[in-house]
Amino acid sequence: MDLFFSQTGAQIIFILGVINLIMAILIIFTCRCIPMWKLTKPIVKFKSYQVLIKYHCYFWYIFWPSVVLHIIFTLSRLGIPF
Repeated sequence: MDLFFSQTGAQIIFILGVINLIMAILIIFTCRCIPMWKLTKPIVKFKSYQVLIKYHCYFWYIFWPSVVLHIIFTLSRLGIPF
């Protein structure tokens, strides 16, 4: 599979890593289980945050496929290091 070892494969791995990071941050900040963090307590009252919280479940549908694809591309490119 030349795609895994090409420059495009490296770019896909990088983009998926960025997507993973952004989705993880969004999932943590919109989690209702920890609503009174010092970080989120001041922004809970904002209307934009209330709208963002509604999409918390959908963030998971982006996060997990991105993680799985990231793992597949990385392991295919680098192999298992053991």
